[in-house]
Amino acid sequence: MYDLIVIGGGVLGAFHAYHALEAGLKVALIEKDKAPQDATTRNFGQVVPSGMNGKWQKFGRESLRIYQKLQTHFDLSVRQNGTVYLASDEEEMQLIEELHTINGQNCYPSQLLGKQACVEKYPGLKTGYVKGGLFFPDEVTVEPRIMIHRLLEFLKSEKGLTVLPSTTVKACEHAGSHVNVETACGTKLSAGKVIICNGREFKLLYPGLFAKSDLQVSKLQMMQTKPQGKGYRLPGSILTGLSIRRYEAFAECPSYASIKSREAKQSPEKQWGIHILFKQAVDGSVILGDSHQYADAKDIDDLGHDLDMDIDNFMVKKAQEIIELPTYQIARRWFGMYAQCKEKDLFQETIDKDIHIVTGIGGKGMTGSAGFAQENIRNIFNL
Repeated sequence: MYDLIVIGGGVLGAFHAYHALEAGLKVALIEKDKAPQDATTRNFGQVVPSGMNGKWQKFGRESLRIYQKLQTHFDLSVRQNGTVYLASDEEEMQLIEELHTINGQNCYPSQLLGKQACVEKYPGLKTGYVKGGLFFPDEVTVEPRIMIHRLLEFLKSEKGLTVLPSTTVKACEHAGSHVNVETACGTKLSAGKVIICNGREFKLLYPGLFAKSDLQVSKLQMMQTKPQGKGYRLPGSILTGLSIRRYEAFAECPSYASIKSREAKQSPEKQWGIHILFKQAVDGSVILGDSHQYADAKDIDDLGHDLDMDIDNFMVKKAQEIIELPTYQIARRWFGMYAQCKEKDLFQETIDKDIHIVTGIGGKGMTGSAGFAQENIRNIFNL
């Protein structure tokens, strides 16, 4: 008998387990795959509270603290090298200046950078592109293909988490004072409460609930270059003008609505939901992306399993207009999928008071999960 069973071993589920263990609870985590392999491992690994609205910036800033705390105990792959937003025109400069003012009011450190400072700090950045930048020194990156595995191993070996990989849950039912969980192999477990962090898996548990929800799935294409030349270093997370025009933090800027209203409606950037990001991995390669294509939760299969090379080629072309890398030779291409709500910032549903579904965190997962899960555990267990 557990105090809590978490279904789903991605970043949102893992941090719910972490905070429950920190509160002294007995916890099991069930993951349908051998190891998490969906959105948590198929992203940039950027922890960027600067891109969140006021509510989620609060969670993101707490996540930064948690990541740094964990990094002191073991190598979670955290690197504190900051985030920059590069403005390419006067409208984007206006937005970063307004966001700088907002963050000053929120006591969140940011630094306005002039054109020359940006060019000096980011090797290969083209002077014809950049007008200035907004730098957030406290923000970090993690390696998504490394972080979640190290976190779960730490929770298992040091905190007493029971991890059940390659285990599919086929039933989750309230039974009076507890919840019964049954796996496809016939194993039965019980807990006082269950938290379901199912990501974009909508077919196994409560499919009818998800089919009627406002959840949708976003498919994102990304790619990774071969390692850059010896000695080339591109520090931190690099977000560009298209990110400034897309990220929700900028929607709180006074001039955002009028600037968005003047954008071209039929551009490839709009059609494919593209904004250009750069992040150098520990092996010297550079991750590039990304794009966004959408389908309702019930129509997730319509997104398919193919990579659209027109999208990839367009992203490389746009990236080359921003930063001249030693090589743009692509070593790997992939897509990731995450769930998000059309109207709300998160999907939460409680069934029979002790079964809590938490999904649809969208692109906020790596940044917001650690901080949000802390508050959610406190609320669920009345801590």
